[in-house]
Amino acid sequence: MAIIASLGLILITCIIIWRACDGFEMASNYLGRNMKEGIKGATMNAIGSSLPELFTTLFFLFVLKDKDGFSGGIGTTAGSAVFNAMIIPAVVILVVIGKGISSKIEISKKVILRDGISLIIAELALIFVITGPSLNWIHGLILMILYFIYVAYMLISQGTGDIENDYEDAADGGNRAIALFKGDLSTVVLGDSKINKVKAFGLLILSVFFIGMACFWLVEACEQFGTAIGMPIYFVSVVLASAATSVPDTIISYKDAMKGNYDDAVANALGSNIFDVCFALGLPLFLFTLIYGPIEMSTETIENVGQLRVLLLISTIIVFLIFVFAKNGIKKLHAKLLLLLYILFVAYSIGKGTSYDIPVINEISQLLSMISHWFTSII
Repeated sequence: MAIIASLGLILITCIIIWRACDGFEMASNYLGRNMKEGIKGATMNAIGSSLPELFTTLFFLFVLKDKDGFSGGIGTTAGSAVFNAMIIPAVVILVVIGKGISSKIEISKKVILRDGISLIIAELALIFVITGPSLNWIHGLILMILYFIYVAYMLISQGTGDIENDYEDAADGGNRAIALFKGDLSTVVLGDSKINKVKAFGLLILSVFFIGMACFWLVEACEQFGTAIGMPIYFVSVVLASAATSVPDTIISYKDAMKGNYDDAVANALGSNIFDVCFALGLPLFLFTLIYGPIEMSTETIENVGQLRVLLLISTIIVFLIFVFAKNGIKKLHAKLLLLLYILFVAYSIGKGTSYDIPVINEISQLLSMISHWFTSII
């Protein structure tokens, strides 16, 4: 019964996060309406759609208050990064081709190189910063600084000059009480009126509140589910929490793709990963260790976290190479390959998190540990 209840709660949090992020998307689209295509996807959209990862990591740390909380947080952010890199591009490709919009999608090489290389650098930094066994506020600060550098570069690279982007979104209108029950936050704030800067910020704040509330429930549900099936919270977060918090990223990229904004669709996924790795993990780590002191990780946690970081880096490099060397656009075959890679990742995570002795999983785990130890020895 506990398993069904916790899975039901996870599903409810997914719906709340999805609806709340719709409101956040409308507000961020208005506030970022003068940003160039590709820049908005990597900054405004990426930050908005990655708020669930930030809140979930915060709650994992501040609710569990131990090494398990940290492992749950890094499991969510890293697992979400793998989801974003593989599932989101695959969904975009399959939907665009499946609906007959195009037989392939063309993505700017500049966007791929810019965000792909930035993400690989961020993941290398994560490997070298989170070495353990003791973590403090400096580690969190380093990760946050990396994100600020990335955002500064993005804004500077946008250049100067007027950028005219039409803004067409509007609330559905109607009764505000009914809209609140349906999760239509844009109607709650706007009613039948048009959006402006003040209302956009109000919608932003209300959306953040509901996202935070849903993420708190998500952490509780993941903890209950892990206890019910006897799986460490780390592995539950890698699979379930990461997928739940990645719902907004998927929906925003899907909407961009349907409008033909393929650069923004992919830039959102890659930019979200940079936010997840650097800020959604860095800020909670910074705040928690500043308040409660250093986090002391067990040998098992260090091993699991080390393997996940290496797996994340390898996955990102594979996806990056697929995008860079895809001739004549990205097609359905590439989408199927990305889906297969994610299925293998989930299978590995579940196999690693269970008590069963699976030879293939053990061999992969040993290989990842060797690579992780090699990275550590470089420092």
